[in-house]
Amino acid sequence: MDLAGFAEQHAPQDSAEQFDLENSKLLDVAVDGTVMAKAGSMVAYDGNLSFTGKSSAEGGLKGMVKSKLTSEGTPVMEAEGTGHLYLADQGKNVQVLELDAGQELSVNGEDILAFESRVDYSIGLIDSLSGVSTGGLTNVFLEGPGKIALTTHGEPIVLEPPVRTDPDATVAWANTTPSSNVDRNLKDMVGQSSGESYQLDFTGSEGFVVVQPFEEGPAQQAATDGGGGNNTPGLGDVINGI
Repeated sequence: MDLAGFAEQHAPQDSAEQFDLENSKLLDVAVDGTVMAKAGSMVAYDGNLSFTGKSSAEGGLKGMVKSKLTSEGTPVMEAEGTGHLYLADQGKNVQVLELDAGQELSVNGEDILAFESRVDYSIGLIDSLSGVSTGGLTNVFLEGPGKIALTTHGEPIVLEPPVRTDPDATVAWANTTPSSNVDRNLKDMVGQSSGESYQLDFTGSEGFVVVQPFEEGPAQQAATDGGGGNNTPGLGDVINGI
């Protein structure tokens, strides 16, 4: 393939969608106003966009009513202006979903990529899971209407409760709330340091849980920090402060 052919084949495709997948791992967001994105996920942009780190743990209508600050900050940034924002995260697959008005989804903070500014959100640690894995799970709680984009290592599976999942493989859940569980048999079999002995226990008969075929634990996150689409030149202050 010659150079011109390569450039033409891989050029962005025209689309009327605000959230458009250029491929399975790259999201093209047409920004006309504001959009929220995971800090550090920008790989390129065109047009006239500016970026701001968000120190408020709540946004949308909820944030207008109640601005709750968190000591650890939040993993999101706001892109404002007009242009195209290209997002990716460590080569993970991108999943685009649309929430209807009142629909809620809880997403692991490592797996949120972007969402429309009209989506209400809050970010916090799930207190009931403080003993799970390494100090609990930081989740982004989203409420529609609006489009959102998640990332998964590989193709996810969607399971219905009752089900128990590895916290490091759990991406999101809806209409169900987990509690923590420790499997003593697994702990004795695979060792105390294995995250598999700690599980999220989803009970009841409603809702669903999204699980990826990958354990995104602290070791994997530390190994990939600062690379593979999570560096954003010119936004160092935003990323490092979030």
